[in-house]
Amino acid sequence: MTLRYLTAGESHGPALVGILEGLPAGVPVDLDAIAHQLERRRAGHGRSPRMKFEADEFQVLAGVRHGLTIGSPVALVIHNTEWPKWTEAMAVEAPEDPEAVAQTGRGRPLTRPRPGHADLVGMQKYGYDEVRNVLERASARETATRVGLAAVARGLLDQLGISVLSHVVRIGEVAVPEDAPPPGPGEQERVDDDPVRCAEGATSERMQERIDRAKGERDTLGGVVEVVAYGVPVGLGSHVHWDRKLDGRLAQALMSIQAFKGVEVGEGFRTAEVPGSKAHDEIVASEGDYRRLTSRSGGLEGGITTGEPLRVRAAMKPLSSLTQPLRTVDVETGEEAQAITQRSDVCAVPRAGVVAEAIVALELADALLEKTGGDSLDEVRRNLEAFLGSLPRAAEPSANARAAEPSADDRAAERPADDRAAERPADDPA
Repeated sequence: MTLRYLTAGESHGPALVGILEGLPAGVPVDLDAIAHQLERRRAGHGRSPRMKFEADEFQVLAGVRHGLTIGSPVALVIHNTEWPKWTEAMAVEAPEDPEAVAQTGRGRPLTRPRPGHADLVGMQKYGYDEVRNVLERASARETATRVGLAAVARGLLDQLGISVLSHVVRIGEVAVPEDAPPPGPGEQERVDDDPVRCAEGATSERMQERIDRAKGERDTLGGVVEVVAYGVPVGLGSHVHWDRKLDGRLAQALMSIQAFKGVEVGEGFRTAEVPGSKAHDEIVASEGDYRRLTSRSGGLEGGITTGEPLRVRAAMKPLSSLTQPLRTVDVETGEEAQAITQRSDVCAVPRAGVVAEAIVALELADALLEKTGGDSLDEVRRNLEAFLGSLPRAAEPSANARAAEPSADDRAAERPADDRAAERPADDPA
């Protein structure tokens, strides 16, 4: 791994902390850009009250001077607005009167673990008799740090012409049409302006209605987000070892986001339903380069980027904190009980898309630096340009060969009518 990051901090502790190691010197760092990414993470229809007052005030403590990285680790701290209310319940030093703290609202033991959360398994693994020490770290509040660190790493991607964006494609049973194309480069602001960050207007309205209904039913909803990266060069990742395949690295990183339970690259799950003739991206020579006619592989083949836009989807389950809690067991008494309730979103999918976007950006930056090496941005740029310049140009077929070769339309015409009707257009990016 070339680019490494580490996060620390609890949901109601004094702050969240992150360290990003491996960025070359000379990468621009824009504090406004970091603040913007943190703000995007707090947005979305169905958010909890905490998102309205958690300001995500942050500081860059190290690794940056005069707006540029200096090659050393970048340190970031995000202060928790609510910390003054939790100074006793989350104090580092042992309280003088533990019983008095335990009698306060925030300090009382939480002994009714939530189904679907890390509560019970965390207690069992670490030997706790209540869930506070587990839920504080397992909380999705931690993702603010990763979004902040990714905003720094995106400075590198921006300099090399790589853009990463996300949008919501499903909330509950409401999904965008299968043939709807993803938003293109430069369309992230348009997506963010939508209350559920959906690029398809009619579907967005139905998603919002579904969230409102779930709120009235005191329930929660999950969904699916898609991350698309444009300008990704060919050759990132590798086919030679399992842990260097970029699709595997992306899947692991995305699955590390709280409540995420599934990942597909391109049309991963759909390709399992169709024959091979409809599962792969045909290759053509175009202006001295190779390109794919479709995007079923999501821009990754054999664990290596193809140079086409990268597309990956991730599924998020409904949140486990419900205002109408599920059945559990009180670990103190052994009796049946209702799970604890914590302040929670009805649907966190819109803002989870921003987190997924950040994770993909971090993994792409890592894979890029693994490919190029370099201690400075100029060196990284030179190395990338040298690699891309060394790629052999695609040989254009001769005029006779082009005339003899059947066209895509001709090949389609030879297939049964039912088969042709079921196939997507060759230029459909979805």
